[in-house]
Amino acid sequence: MSAPDDRTAGLGPRRVEPSEDTGYSATVLGSHWIQRPGPDADGTLVAPAPRPDRVEGTVLRFGPGVTAAVAHRTHRTLPALPATPTPAPRRLRRHTLPVLVVLCVLAFLAWQRLGPSVQVRSVAVTARPAVLPCDGTADVVARVETDGRPGTLTYRWTRSDGTASGVLREVVARDQRQARLTLRWTFEGQGRHAARAEVEILSPAHLTANARFTYDCG
Repeated sequence: MSAPDDRTAGLGPRRVEPSEDTGYSATVLGSHWIQRPGPDADGTLVAPAPRPDRVEGTVLRFGPGVTAAVAHRTHRTLPALPATPTPAPRRLRRHTLPVLVVLCVLAFLAWQRLGPSVQVRSVAVTARPAVLPCDGTADVVARVETDGRPGTLTYRWTRSDGTASGVLREVVARDQRQARLTLRWTFEGQGRHAARAEVEILSPAHLTANARFTYDCG
């Protein structure tokens, strides 16, 4: 019977006594640590092949759907379709003319409202009564003629006794062609006095007018 092969003697390492002619010791590995040559090998040990990073195979999927690769290829191969122009809605075309008419009317009204302001044509002042009795009050009225446009008049009264009112304002409406500005001047005590009241239009134009009356209490 032949001696057992050292390469298949055991599964674990074992100690081999050194021989007299070699002068070294060796550790014998189990058979699972040894790369055995194939049947037709010439006796040269071949290093084990490296383990592949990825193993190719087949992926089976159940149910609807496609793989990501197939979906990507399908997406790239779809032909581009030209965009179909959307026709303008008939309703929009039908309402274009009325909208333009309304916009024109609004623009005209805005021009009238925001256009030139009121213009003063003339101003005249009257005082009643012409002779004021004791402890009486005179009504001094200024009549301002305008062009009928809306706007605001600014004015002030000046009296012959050296007093004056502050700046006053009168708002006139559209088609209002006359504005009445009134001053009430009261006198008290004995005496006779020639009085004069003057109105000064400050804007939109600078105009003045005055009226005279007499206070007579004696």
